[in-house]
Amino acid sequence: MSLSTEARHCGTVYVIRCRGGITAGEQSHTLEMAISRGLTEFRRLVIDLGGVTRLDSSGIGLMVRYLSHTRSRGGDVRLSTAPPFLADLLRVTRLTTVFKVYDSEEEAILSFLKEPLAREKDSASSGPGVLFIDRSSDLCAFARAFLGSHGFNVSSTCRTHDARLLLLGTNFDYVVVGPESSQTLLPPADVLKGVAHKAVVVHLPPNFRHDDPERAGTELLHLLQRAKGAGA
Repeated sequence: MSLSTEARHCGTVYVIRCRGGITAGEQSHTLEMAISRGLTEFRRLVIDLGGVTRLDSSGIGLMVRYLSHTRSRGGDVRLSTAPPFLADLLRVTRLTTVFKVYDSEEEAILSFLKEPLAREKDSASSGPGVLFIDRSSDLCAFARAFLGSHGFNVSSTCRTHDARLLLLGTNFDYVVVGPESSQTLLPPADVLKGVAHKAVVVHLPPNFRHDDPERAGTELLHLLQRAKGAGA
């Protein structure tokens, strides 16, 4: 069975779900491409093995290689949801002493969130924390880049369930709900009730996504400043 992957980001964690075989050839290449895409921005990776039907030595070697690479950059690769045959294989090969392995994807993500992120010199800001929630991964990327350049420490996610995990594991000063999430049948404000703590919640209007990035950024900053003033 060929390998397919599904990837998403949850704050500072990049999650890759695998389905099929991780073996020499095209299958290993598929996973390598997914990992490489994640490493363009993230250093914390969770590989969900719940749908894996086969793993050979080449697949193991690939994951070990990227484990060494991410740890050398202050990150890590963690495994989750291994089916019984694969859990036995990891134990027999003693890879459980090399990788951190978790029973569920959620546990693996939370394990990262409970640890401080090692900062690269002149990189991430230590300013006010912002959680940006929107179904558009592109708008999330824009918010991370723009607000980060203005001194904010920004995490983002496209899923309300992941937003809840992030709020359980991290304290934020602001929670920004994007226009795509504001229009869902179950608004994030309801889903996240009780876990946002003292964070100021900002809802972006449905027409927020302007063609002009400068205008969008200016509006975003204005909304944060106005929300801060209202909550003071």
